[in-house]
Amino acid sequence: MDSIVQASRYAVVTGASSGIGRELAAILAREGYALVLVARRTEPMQALAEQLKQAHGTQCVVVGADLGKPEGVATVVREVKERGLEVEVLVNNAGFGLAGKFEELPAEQQAGMIDLNVRALTVLTRELVPGMVARRRGYVLNVASSAAFQPGPLMAVYYASKAYVLSFSAALYDELRGQGVKVTALCPGYTETEFAARASEHQRSRLFSGPLGRGDARQVAEQGYRALRRGKPVVVPGLMNRLGAWFAPLTPLPVLLRITRHFNSGES
Repeated sequence: MDSIVQASRYAVVTGASSGIGRELAAILAREGYALVLVARRTEPMQALAEQLKQAHGTQCVVVGADLGKPEGVATVVREVKERGLEVEVLVNNAGFGLAGKFEELPAEQQAGMIDLNVRALTVLTRELVPGMVARRRGYVLNVASSAAFQPGPLMAVYYASKAYVLSFSAALYDELRGQGVKVTALCPGYTETEFAARASEHQRSRLFSGPLGRGDARQVAEQGYRALRRGKPVVVPGLMNRLGAWFAPLTPLPVLLRITRHFNSGES
């Protein structure tokens, strides 16, 4: 792990080795933040840290940690506390999904999905938000999904985990309003990242063939960052995704389930 000189503003970014997390880290570096980059794979983060140092003079701490395990979250918290870092921004981006029937997908992997998508996000937020409240300045960006707006047959646990992230973020947004801390849930649709490869490990899905269009990770990250700075509670990139989020609660449940199952299925 890197040693760094104390800077005034720090941002913690989980899932920073690729995709939306990597792009958010680059944006935060551009905006003058020093970074704590967190993911299981350290090599991509080391390369990113070097790039950001060359481009912006960014100071980075690279933390290799599996946030799907309690000791992984504890490692991140310990690094922050031992270094005396004042975290102004927390980006909870780490997460994964699995496509397939609930009773057929490995139980251990599904439990791991809940641990990463839900527990790690919650615990890390609980550890870092009190400092933001005490300083009356801070930002929390939780990466949810357009999946958060409806149940998802054939990706049941993933959709449910992202519904938690959306609900939790909205509640926290309200609780922290007036205390100088802004909370935003970023709800992208299918985006060009490594997500699809892992999600399709057990079953192919139409969702990842881009039937509703594919988002660009950089553009999604930019929209998420702008919404966070503006204090918006929820941002859904992409017109089709926004329409889907708007119509979901207005659609009869049996119809909504058939539509979602169709997109999550790999069947022709």
